[in-house]
Amino acid sequence: MTASRHIIIGRRFCGPPESGNGGYTCGMLAAAAGTPLEVRLIRPPPLDQPLEVREDPENPQVLLLHGDELVASGRPKKTIDLAVPEPPAYAEALAAARNYAGFREHAYPTCFVCGPERVRGDGMRIFAAAIGGGDVFAAPWLPDQSLAGSDHKVLPEFMWAALDCPGYFATGAHARGPLLGQFVAQVDRRVHVNEACVVIGWLVGREGRKHYAGTAVFDENGEICARAYATWIELKRDKGDATL
Repeated sequence: MTASRHIIIGRRFCGPPESGNGGYTCGMLAAAAGTPLEVRLIRPPPLDQPLEVREDPENPQVLLLHGDELVASGRPKKTIDLAVPEPPAYAEALAAARNYAGFREHAYPTCFVCGPERVRGDGMRIFAAAIGGGDVFAAPWLPDQSLAGSDHKVLPEFMWAALDCPGYFATGAHARGPLLGQFVAQVDRRVHVNEACVVIGWLVGREGRKHYAGTAVFDENGEICARAYATWIELKRDKGDATL
């Protein structure tokens, strides 16, 4: 027997202009499933459309469907084996963000998480840049009230979203506009509204068109609250068409 429900990725939560931000979409799927997931994105998540979340108790897999088309699939995964670098201080992250590459060139400038064309209260404005020319990218983050539940803590799907784009920039491939292919997040504790958080991203490895990155969110005391591991895939371009 299968169980299903529906979610909608609102246009506010886009990554590329006509599809959902990958981290937010994965977080919404995990929230609907009620368990942490390792999510594989099959195709760009459509905006403002009912998407079916289908579960099968006999098969530990959660599917996200748009009609008959598979958008994403997820398997339960509660913990991540990931070595996390020490975070910079909030002031260091703030200084680094002034050199955010997305201010000069951005493949998706209206991205909900990292788009410089989004204003505070609309986008999350997480602008990660290298700390001191090193391998760790960092961004300051002050979550606003629109991201919170009734307890004034950031909702889980937005914690997942925050863990998305810093890894994108840490790959060094951001100018080529790679897309999120696979994502798994572990949220140990949700941060508060207007808490001075730091989000970091770092490159773990590369394999052809695939780039592997880690990310983490730290609270105002420098304590880790969440971490994630992502696979970013550069588009394969053939005769003007772009596919994964």
